[in-house]
Amino acid sequence: MLIAALAALPVRAAAPVPETAQTAAPAIPQISAPIALLIDVNGGRVLFERQSHRRFVPASLTKIMTSYVAFELIKAGKLKLDQRFTMSHEAFRKWHRVGSTMFLADGSDTSVAELLEGIVTVSANDGCVVLAEGAAGSVGAWTEMMNAEAKKLGMKDTHYNTANGWMDEGNTYVSAADLATLSTALITRHPALYARFYGHDRLAFRGIEQPNHNPLYGHVVGADGVKTGFTNEAGYGLVGSAIRNGRRLMMVVGGYDNGKVRAKESRDFMEWGFAAFEEHPLFAAGSKIGTARVQGGEARSVALVAPHPLALTLPRGAHAQYSLSLRYKGPLRAPIAKGDEVASLVVRVPGEGETRLPLVAAEAVPEAGSLARLRNGLLAMLGQ
Repeated sequence: MLIAALAALPVRAAAPVPETAQTAAPAIPQISAPIALLIDVNGGRVLFERQSHRRFVPASLTKIMTSYVAFELIKAGKLKLDQRFTMSHEAFRKWHRVGSTMFLADGSDTSVAELLEGIVTVSANDGCVVLAEGAAGSVGAWTEMMNAEAKKLGMKDTHYNTANGWMDEGNTYVSAADLATLSTALITRHPALYARFYGHDRLAFRGIEQPNHNPLYGHVVGADGVKTGFTNEAGYGLVGSAIRNGRRLMMVVGGYDNGKVRAKESRDFMEWGFAAFEEHPLFAAGSKIGTARVQGGEARSVALVAPHPLALTLPRGAHAQYSLSLRYKGPLRAPIAKGDEVASLVVRVPGEGETRLPLVAAEAVPEAGSLARLRNGLLAMLGQ
């Protein structure tokens, strides 16, 4: 691992809070969920954790990955929002009125945009199957894509066997840490699509109106996602997200026996995160942080930028000295796609260890052609 100090960024001190403004951080509320995780996305700090790597059955939290795969295909130009897919007779027979649905009719044609709206807002099981069959040819092929994306994101405690999370005897499983990783990627890699399809409190589709059951909506200021989940097998779960003044918190809770308890505790959990901690901004989204060497590419280096606002997160009222450094395993090997996470900004606070914040490639670096390989070879011979 190569560690390059940021010469332009000397050790900095987080702004101290005036004595008159300091208040005691509130105590954490009761969280009875067996699995719980709360992170500050911009600061990369875990605010609370309970069995965050324990594998559990996700139920409809599975649909976060289904939407993520669709967003990735849209970004790559392999799927279009106005494409229309047909509800097959077999899919209708198996999924009509099974669990949460958007009531797709046998043989009906529905656009990708409408399917995503139904999947995200009302957890449409039938919409997931139509999207999977239409975009990948079969649910099995779609789940292969889901697992491939999970591997790319480093989700080591996750496996998908269904597109919608319906009960499958535990063959589909996730962890809270993996769900937080996935949901953060969903938001930061696809901000426009996330804003378009997430955060809606109801769906009106073909004469039927249904509410979104996210317990944060209408109760937590800034709540804009992500997904609820429930089956008898999984219990009640939630991946929740809220943003205030550019600061985003991500929460995962799983294994509740009671939906009302999940609702109350998840709201209190999120409010505690905003009240008990505060951010000290480091870099705005898109800021160039440094550069990394590239091997075998058309370019010999690539700029590293912040994929979202980066910050130092501290308990409210606290202040600390901190240092920053760049870390990446290098030289990086081409090809590199624009937006690929290729490095980390390491924030060190004495007594608290280090936090790694993601840095992404500012531009694509394709594999070197013959002329570029010749140039790179000559420069290497000259020690440059």
